[in-house]
Amino acid sequence: MQLIDTAATRGALSFETVIPALREAFRTGATVPPRHVHAVESGGAHGTSLIMPAWNEQGYFGVKVINIFPENTRQGLPGLHATYTLYSARTGVPLAQVDGDVVTAYRTAGAAALGASYLARADARTLLIVGAGRIAALVAPAMRAVRPIDRVLVWNVRPAGAHALADALVSQGCDASAVDDLEAAVRQADIVSCATLATRPLVRGAWLRPGTHLDLIGSFKPEMIEAHADCFASASVYVDTDEAPTKAGDLLTAFQAGTLRRDAIRGNLYDLVAGRAPGRRDAAEITIFKAVGSALEDLTLAALVYEDRAARS
Repeated sequence: MQLIDTAATRGALSFETVIPALREAFRTGATVPPRHVHAVESGGAHGTSLIMPAWNEQGYFGVKVINIFPENTRQGLPGLHATYTLYSARTGVPLAQVDGDVVTAYRTAGAAALGASYLARADARTLLIVGAGRIAALVAPAMRAVRPIDRVLVWNVRPAGAHALADALVSQGCDASAVDDLEAAVRQADIVSCATLATRPLVRGAWLRPGTHLDLIGSFKPEMIEAHADCFASASVYVDTDEAPTKAGDLLTAFQAGTLRRDAIRGNLYDLVAGRAPGRRDAAEITIFKAVGSALEDLTLAALVYEDRAARS
């Protein structure tokens, strides 16, 4: 079994290859059993561990274990840590261990950009990133791969994180700046991308101007919420997979509040890629993409990394 470290995993991935690979994966599909979810408690610390398997007809089988400990930020640690093991789906032989943190960050930002390629306005230029973690750091390059983003705003609950991310994006050639007023920033943005572990709503519906695309990719369980229920009242809502309406706090809260019906969700990434869902219909439409992540995405990127290593050997 190959051990592919952080640098090699990151070096094998770019959004110019990740987004088309995800598009093809949602076109062809894979077997994706429901994830296993475990609450972890030790010494007063609380976290969640997800076990996410998937396999495909291309001959790959993979399992990701991802641990989410939101309070890690108080210790200066990332809130998410993951490992990924790739196997042959035809023999069960272990093929590679790749960096699960890198795979998770790239697949999450890549799936958000895939959604935006169908849902954001074609002329979207101002991006607001809400959050400043590992995934948030990849949102700008991912969105720039599908839309002509030329201005990036960053807001974070801890302002120092927003300034650090904005500085990093400037060093990558982005016109980026940290902002303190979230409402004012949302009102300026063409795309609002939330990548946080928030448990209270951050974005309000009244702040979303016509034509905005709201991207919710941080929360993944019922108690995690990034957008107020009123955001969904007049929006066209899409999800990454059919797991989202059963797990995402943003959607469950909107169902309970009556601002969204389950049957009003217009489609998922499978539907968008296949053309069964319309995507954005006009320039004034407010669109929402809610993602909880899929093991299909992890498998796709792990296979990209493994094949890149094989090509270099």
